[in-house]
Amino acid sequence: MAKILLAEDDLNLGKTLCQYLNAKSYKTDLYEDGEKAFEGFREKSYDLCILDVMMPIKDGFTLAQEIRAINKTVPIIFLTAKAMEEDVLEGFKIGGDDYITKPFSMNELLFRIEAILRRVKTETPMSSPIYTLGKYTFDTQKHLLQCEETTHKLTTKETDLLKMLCDNVNQVLERNYALKAIWEDDNYFNARSMDVYITKLRKLIKDEPSVEILNVHGRGFKLVV
Repeated sequence: MAKILLAEDDLNLGKTLCQYLNAKSYKTDLYEDGEKAFEGFREKSYDLCILDVMMPIKDGFTLAQEIRAINKTVPIIFLTAKAMEEDVLEGFKIGGDDYITKPFSMNELLFRIEAILRRVKTETPMSSPIYTLGKYTFDTQKHLLQCEETTHKLTTKETDLLKMLCDNVNQVLERNYALKAIWEDDNYFNARSMDVYITKLRKLIKDEPSVEILNVHGRGFKLVV
């Protein structure tokens, strides 16, 4: 079931959309302003975002820019009463994938969601099974971290976490996203468990000064190579 973030300050429309999408098997969370929507995005993992452009506290364009700062690939659909060309172009320039002008039909929105998610699925590249981290070689399929004649056999979670860091190299890996992806729950105990794994991974790569796992306060971790 794909997870959708819906940011819409018109609660009547928002609740109607939320109920419709949930009925179509899309787990949808409704936020009534851009600030709450951004907090929700940072706390949870979403497959697609639907953002109303005109919202209080934080508008949809600003929200999209903040989302793009931490996630370059999540699809974004803008909802707006504006139909001016400059507004449409601004939405795409920020990083929007689609733009729907109000009023619109529920079926039209559903078709666009389905089309975007199909495209994302087919465009998602297969990540490399082998990564180079300075003098280390990381084989994700064999769960091996090797350096010259030294070989470390990694656990499944160590492999999953290091692979996710490698896939986001030199970018912030959001803590809650990693927890939900690997541990399936971002509760306190899983969070502490992830911290233990991060510490283990740091010890394994400590002999390579060009590779480092940094804490990013309030957000997560960054593998710097």
